Amino acid sequence: MKLSSKYALLKGFLDMLPLCLAVIPWGILCGSLAIQNGFTAVETQAMSLLVFAGSAQLVAIELIAGNTPLLTILFTTLIISSRHFLYGLAVRHKVIDQPMRWRLPVSFVLTDELFAFSHHRKAYRTKTRLVYALSAGFSFYIAWNLWTFIGIVAGSLLPDLTNLGLDFAIAATFIALVIPGIKNLATLATVITAGVVATLLKSHGFELWLVVAALTAMTVGYAISRVNTQAEHNL
Repeated sequence: MKLSSKYALLKGFLDMLPLCLAVIPWGILCGSLAIQNGFTAVETQAMSLLVFAGSAQLVAIELIAGNTPLLTILFTTLIISSRHFLYGLAVRHKVIDQPMRWRLPVSFVLTDELFAFSHHRKAYRTKTRLVYALSAGFSFYIAWNLWTFIGIVAGSLLPDLTNLGLDFAIAATFIALVIPGIKNLATLATVITAGVVATLLKSHGFELWLVVAALTAMTVGYAISRVNTQAEHNL
């Protein structure tokens, strides 16, 4: 491996390290919550190994534990995970010329955290930058599975960890990822709408609160974006 690739490998790991540490409570909560809701250790670890989507995993665990109809579980997790499809579309033009052996692993580790690193205009363009992206992405994957394993052990040996407030790590992580991206009115309106609608529907026990909040927020953001674009064209 060339020196530049070795440097990219190290830098990708170091740049992702703060986020790997930030999701420790989240990963532990995911592992322990699954165990305490009747999942086996193998099922819980397999979910992190194969699904690798923290928010979808936590929601699915709670829905399954609550005997929610299968169609609702599938639809909810589909909507939650659909943002990864948008991530793929956003970076497609940067990786479309790369061989499949690069594109497939990048697509697997393209989480919220790695996408936050993907806005540089040269991201994924060269082999060095691909090594950087894969180092960052897979270091987060390994960390997530490690924290899940710790949660599995903790969930088997300790009392209910959900009472410790570890679930706040979920909100804190997403706040840290979302806030820097609020650069215009449409995005701000999307974030505020999602928060308000989700809070109202969740407090009233509506099962599809997350789905409805996401769709409503996207609609509001899109409408405001179109209005702004039209206004600029009329100037």
